[in-house]
Amino acid sequence: MATTLATPGVYIEEKSSFGSSVVPVQTAVPAFIGYTEKASRGAKSLFNEPTKISSMGQYEELFGGPPATKLNITPSDDAPASFDLKFNDATRYLMYYAMRLFYNNGGADCYIVSVGNYSDKIEASKLNDPKGGGLTSLEKHLEPTIVVVPDAILLTPNDCLSLQAAILSHCGYKMKNRFALLDVIDGDKERTFDDEDVINKFREGIGSNFLQWGAAYYPYLNTTILSGSDIDFTFIENSDGLIEILNKEVDDRLAADDITEARAEGIKAEIAKIADTTEPDAIQSLQGTLSTISPKLNLVLETISTMINVMPPSSAMAGALSMVDSSVNVAKAPANVSLGAVVSPTVNINNDNQEDLNLPLNGKAVNAIRSFQGKGTLVWGARTLEGNSKDYRYISVRRTMTYLEQSIKFAAEAYVFAPNNSTTWSTLKSTVSNFLTNQWQSGLLAGTSPEDAFEVEIGLGMTMTPNDILDGILKMTVRVALTRPAEFIVITFEQQQQKS
Repeated sequence: MATTLATPGVYIEEKSSFGSSVVPVQTAVPAFIGYTEKASRGAKSLFNEPTKISSMGQYEELFGGPPATKLNITPSDDAPASFDLKFNDATRYLMYYAMRLFYNNGGADCYIVSVGNYSDKIEASKLNDPKGGGLTSLEKHLEPTIVVVPDAILLTPNDCLSLQAAILSHCGYKMKNRFALLDVIDGDKERTFDDEDVINKFREGIGSNFLQWGAAYYPYLNTTILSGSDIDFTFIENSDGLIEILNKEVDDRLAADDITEARAEGIKAEIAKIADTTEPDAIQSLQGTLSTISPKLNLVLETISTMINVMPPSSAMAGALSMVDSSVNVAKAPANVSLGAVVSPTVNINNDNQEDLNLPLNGKAVNAIRSFQGKGTLVWGARTLEGNSKDYRYISVRRTMTYLEQSIKFAAEAYVFAPNNSTTWSTLKSTVSNFLTNQWQSGLLAGTSPEDAFEVEIGLGMTMTPNDILDGILKMTVRVALTRPAEFIVITFEQQQQKS
């Protein structure tokens, strides 16, 4: 309402020269859900409380360090190394190592949802608790744009696949503002192309709903997140089994006249100390002694390091998406990029093997991670799980559209309850058009001019009817031409006649 002028004098009114603008939302803020050593900030518990961090140091301060992973060792004449190693599943958790892999690949801000500590059993009901824990706790937070659950692969196959289907539903049905990065259970195994094939079982179990809201990667990765110096004989749970194997090595060396009997007794005396050595300094000292006199122990520790360093790729991909978004933009496909702290994929894939991964008949594409000579380990796929869709076949297209939708949505909230008239319409159209022009200039939209890149329509007789006005409904239509990755580059060569 205009001010009533009753007293003679000079009055000053300030008017806004510039309209409101659209503030771009963040595009790569992963939310990691899993088990941690602890979850507290001082006396406050952080269990099932999505907590934002920006570094590995912050993670360790709030959520602790790595799990005390244990393995069982047994002698085996069938195994190439004459022993078998198996994880004690009750001691295996992947969250800590996933975070290290995330930050080794360009990760930045992210959210952590701790659903339990290392004394808890990994359960799907905790990772997605309908009462408000795990995945459900993220429903109250709008900032996360990516969902990663590294511990999912430690569940039973059925529980893992059901959880992954729930993650897709969370992203595409409940929230519609985030993207799921999924791991193929048993993705460290070679494909068999039968009913037991790991990719076929994943495709069957993941369902057919909300596939455009997620992507899967295969195979797992041989990483370097845990160095050899971090491994010692305490990773072996049954020390008696280790002592038996090492003593057998000594007996074999003695039988081959490689060492004297006195030397053999001395080595066995050192090996026997494994059962009673528990102090950190004593462990380090004994480890140094045994590593010089027992090649078999070095092989055991190397095998342990290799097994623990096998990681599912979702956390590395979360870091890669963060890196690509910050260095280029969200429209850049997260592919043809190398992965840090990765030695190689656990399974080598060639062009023939990748055909079914990339272009299956059911459209459920799984992105390959491949090793190329002279280039390292590269992400060699950029498709969502809905590979048959022309609209959302590519990860970058799905994420770019989500970015535009959410940015414009938050800007439009300023006009809720504004007069539903031409003034509001023109202001809102100008606001959105200015934002989309900036996005076109940044390369997110395709076209030689803004008119080719996008179109914004709003108004009575265009997007609204008189009944819409009476019902308090304001409708705006936005059309955008999104850039798509050049997945297949075809170069044609022809011969021509000599001209001179």
